[in-house]
Amino acid sequence: MALIDTTRPTGAEHPGYTQTLPCTARSALPARSLVHTALETWGLEHLSDTAALIVTELVANSVTHTRTRTIRVTVSRRTETFVRIAVTDSSKAIPMHRTTAGDSDETGRGLAIIDALTWRWGTELLSEGKRVWGDLKCEAGE
Repeated sequence: MALIDTTRPTGAEHPGYTQTLPCTARSALPARSLVHTALETWGLEHLSDTAALIVTELVANSVTHTRTRTIRVTVSRRTETFVRIAVTDSSKAIPMHRTTAGDSDETGRGLAIIDALTWRWGTELLSEGKRVWGDLKCEAGE
Protein backbone atom coordinates (compact mmCIF):
# COMPACT_ATOMS: atom_id res chain seq x y z
CA MET A 1 0.00 0.00 0.00
CA ALA A 2 1.29 3.45 -0.89
CA LEU A 3 2.46 5.71 1.89
CA ILE A 4 2.32 8.87 -0.21
CA ASP A 5 0.92 9.38 -3.70
CA THR A 6 1.79 12.60 -5.48
CA THR A 7 2.01 14.04 -8.94
CA ARG A 8 4.47 16.88 -9.25
CA PRO A 9 5.21 19.13 -12.20
CA THR A 10 8.79 18.59 -13.34
CA GLY A 11 9.19 21.89 -15.14
CA ALA A 12 8.50 20.20 -18.45
CA GLU A 13 5.41 19.93 -20.57
CA HIS A 14 4.60 16.57 -19.00
CA PRO A 15 4.01 16.12 -15.25
CA GLY A 16 6.16 13.66 -13.36
CA TYR A 17 4.63 10.84 -11.36
CA THR A 18 6.04 9.70 -8.05
CA GLN A 19 4.98 7.32 -5.32
CA THR A 20 6.55 6.37 -2.00
CA LEU A 21 6.17 2.68 -1.19
CA PRO A 22 7.36 0.23 1.46
CA CYS A 23 10.65 -1.41 0.51
CA THR A 24 9.10 -4.85 0.00
CA ALA A 25 8.68 -7.14 -2.98
CA ARG A 26 4.94 -6.41 -2.94
CA SER A 27 5.71 -2.83 -3.98
CA ALA A 28 6.62 -3.95 -7.50
CA LEU A 29 2.92 -4.14 -8.42
CA PRO A 30 1.99 -0.54 -7.52
CA ALA A 31 5.30 0.60 -9.06
CA ARG A 32 4.33 -1.06 -12.36
CA SER A 33 0.88 0.51 -12.10
CA LEU A 34 2.41 3.98 -11.64
CA VAL A 35 4.64 3.48 -14.68
CA HIS A 36 1.71 2.24 -16.78
CA THR A 37 -0.45 5.22 -15.75
CA ALA A 38 2.26 7.71 -16.70
CA LEU A 39 2.94 6.08 -20.05
CA GLU A 40 -0.76 5.81 -20.86
CA THR A 41 -1.23 9.50 -20.01
CA TRP A 42 1.61 10.41 -22.37
CA GLY A 43 0.36 8.14 -25.19
CA LEU A 44 3.39 5.85 -24.83
CA GLU A 45 1.62 2.60 -23.97
CA HIS A 46 3.92 0.72 -26.37
CA LEU A 47 6.71 1.20 -23.79
CA SER A 48 4.68 -0.30 -20.92
CA ASP A 49 6.02 -3.87 -20.98
CA THR A 50 9.66 -2.77 -21.11
CA ALA A 51 9.10 -0.06 -18.49
CA ALA A 52 7.32 -2.52 -16.18
CA LEU A 53 10.30 -4.87 -16.31
CA ILE A 54 12.72 -2.02 -15.62
CA VAL A 55 10.82 -0.73 -12.59
CA THR A 56 10.39 -4.28 -11.28
CA GLU A 57 14.16 -4.84 -11.41
CA LEU A 58 14.89 -1.47 -9.79
CA VAL A 59 12.45 -2.20 -6.95
CA ALA A 60 13.87 -5.73 -6.54
CA ASN A 61 17.41 -4.33 -6.26
CA SER A 62 16.37 -1.98 -3.46
CA VAL A 63 14.47 -4.76 -1.67
CA THR A 64 17.33 -7.25 -1.99
CA HIS A 65 20.33 -5.03 -1.36
CA THR A 66 19.21 -2.37 1.13
CA ARG A 67 17.70 -2.15 4.57
CA THR A 68 15.68 0.94 3.81
CA ARG A 69 12.07 1.18 5.00
CA THR A 70 10.67 2.97 1.95
CA ILE A 71 11.47 3.59 -1.69
CA ARG A 72 10.35 6.36 -4.00
CA VAL A 73 9.40 5.42 -7.56
CA THR A 74 9.47 8.25 -10.09
CA VAL A 75 8.47 8.36 -13.75
CA SER A 76 9.32 11.56 -15.59
CA ARG A 77 9.43 12.86 -19.12
CA ARG A 78 11.57 15.95 -19.06
CA THR A 79 11.85 16.03 -22.86
CA GLU A 80 9.96 14.54 -25.78
CA THR A 81 12.86 12.12 -26.31
CA PHE A 82 13.15 10.23 -23.00
CA VAL A 83 11.12 8.69 -20.22
CA ARG A 84 13.06 8.22 -16.98
CA ILE A 85 12.13 5.52 -14.49
CA ALA A 86 13.86 5.85 -11.13
CA VAL A 87 13.85 4.26 -7.70
CA THR A 88 15.29 6.15 -4.74
CA ASP A 89 16.22 4.53 -1.43
CA SER A 90 18.14 5.59 1.66
CA SER A 91 21.17 3.36 1.05
CA LYS A 92 24.44 4.90 -0.14
CA ALA A 93 25.64 1.56 -1.56
CA ILE A 94 26.23 1.83 -5.30
CA PRO A 95 24.71 -1.05 -7.31
CA MET A 96 27.33 -3.43 -8.64
CA HIS A 97 26.91 -4.67 -12.21
CA ARG A 98 27.88 -8.36 -12.27
CA THR A 99 29.66 -9.37 -15.43
CA THR A 100 28.13 -12.84 -15.45
CA ALA A 101 25.50 -14.83 -13.66
CA GLY A 102 25.63 -18.60 -13.81
CA ASP A 103 22.79 -20.67 -15.24
CA SER A 104 21.77 -21.79 -11.77
CA ASP A 105 22.11 -18.35 -10.12
CA GLU A 106 18.78 -16.95 -8.96
CA THR A 107 20.09 -13.38 -8.69
CA GLY A 108 22.64 -11.17 -10.35
CA ARG A 109 20.90 -10.31 -13.61
CA GLY A 110 18.94 -7.19 -12.59
CA LEU A 111 21.38 -4.52 -13.76
CA ALA A 112 22.19 -6.53 -16.89
CA ILE A 113 18.47 -6.50 -17.71
CA ILE A 114 18.26 -2.77 -17.04
CA ASP A 115 21.35 -2.20 -19.18
CA ALA A 116 19.86 -4.21 -22.05
CA LEU A 117 16.44 -2.52 -21.95
CA THR A 118 17.35 1.13 -21.41
CA TRP A 119 18.99 3.67 -23.64
CA ARG A 120 21.14 4.61 -20.65
CA TRP A 121 21.02 4.13 -16.88
CA GLY A 122 22.90 5.31 -13.85
CA THR A 123 23.07 6.03 -10.17
CA GLU A 124 22.97 9.40 -8.43
CA LEU A 125 24.16 9.78 -4.85
CA LEU A 126 21.85 12.01 -2.84
CA SER A 127 22.17 13.46 0.64
CA GLU A 128 19.51 10.99 1.81
CA GLY A 129 20.63 7.93 -0.20
CA LYS A 130 20.74 7.15 -3.91
CA ARG A 131 18.60 7.14 -7.01
CA VAL A 132 19.01 4.43 -9.65
CA TRP A 133 17.42 5.32 -12.96
CA GLY A 134 16.95 4.11 -16.48
CA ASP A 135 15.98 6.12 -19.57
CA LEU A 136 13.76 4.79 -22.30
CA LYS A 137 14.03 6.51 -25.66
CA CYS A 138 10.79 7.54 -27.31
CA GLU A 139 10.12 9.44 -30.49
CA ALA A 140 8.97 13.05 -30.26
CA GLY A 141 5.26 13.46 -30.77
CA GLU A 142 4.42 9.83 -29.97
